[in-house]
Amino acid sequence: MVPARMPHLENMVLCRESQVSTLQSLFGERHHFSFPSIFIYGHTASGKTYVTQTLLKSLEVLDKAEYLRDMEANLLPGFLRLQELTDRNVTVIFLSEIVWEKFRPNTGCFEPFVLYFPDYSIGNLQKILSHDHPPEYSADFYAAYINILLGVFYTVCRDLKELRHLAVLNFPKYCEPVVKGEVASERDTRKLWRNIEPHLKKAMQTVYLREISSSQWEKLQKDDTDPGQLKGLSAYTQVELPYYSKFILIAAYLASYNPARTDRRFFLKHHGKIKKTNFLKKHEKTSNHLLGPKPFPLDRLLAILYSIVDSRVAPTANIFSQVTLMISYYVSSLPLWNSSGNVISRVPGI
Repeated sequence: MVPARMPHLENMVLCRESQVSTLQSLFGERHHFSFPSIFIYGHTASGKTYVTQTLLKSLEVLDKAEYLRDMEANLLPGFLRLQELTDRNVTVIFLSEIVWEKFRPNTGCFEPFVLYFPDYSIGNLQKILSHDHPPEYSADFYAAYINILLGVFYTVCRDLKELRHLAVLNFPKYCEPVVKGEVASERDTRKLWRNIEPHLKKAMQTVYLREISSSQWEKLQKDDTDPGQLKGLSAYTQVELPYYSKFILIAAYLASYNPARTDRRFFLKHHGKIKKTNFLKKHEKTSNHLLGPKPFPLDRLLAILYSIVDSRVAPTANIFSQVTLMISYYVSSLPLWNSSGNVISRVPGI
């Protein structure tokens, strides 16, 4: 595997200068032996695959490398020592969303070079998304649009792929006042914002949750239809959650209504003998459902989650991001009350 010699590499791989420099140093020249194995980890859409594909002419990369943990025990150590076993100048690259400490086999193995890809900051996302501006519009005009888009979505979505999808999907509506001649200049951001604001709120309610396709969204924009009234859309109570989000909700319910001391009896297959007692604390004589949900630590939630899911669940960034996102959904849906006890509004977007 040989690093691609690209004269304009800095324009192809944005906001990953440090990682690119490190990888180029590890690969070295064609006649030099490179590092035997490299473990690259980071959240989804942090540029891991794109950077390695851009740097290398011929690519042999083990993506989703965490699945190796469920395979034959000698497979991972074999990949880590592939250069030694074959006596060839070959580097094995592992891409994963979990840290190496969670990945390392208990039997020990050759340690790879570990490289972390952090999440893109809002400044990084602004630079990357602005780089995609259509040629018929100025770079400043598109950058102003991206700034507005990130101002709305950044708190609930950091995924570069999703943000790029939203940017492409909503840009025609942002340009509409310019195309129709309703604004005197592309720099009239105030009028452009007033035009796009309600449509971005619709996008928060529909496109981000993937309730509709891009063609349906375009029809919704043209007809100025409420998302819940478009044929084929599900109601908010019927939104299909991601697979693990369903189990996270179940685990949260169990953790909030069951005392922590019962976890061993409920969630361990071989929990041993449990001493029976008729003693109940005063507050436990009342049904837990009548007392309402109780707070619980994150570690307990994850322990219950791992016990109720049939397959083995790796503690990946995807699991933690789903927990964070569901918390943000709940907070955003809390009603605001006035002094008379009436609901006056809800935080927009969810």
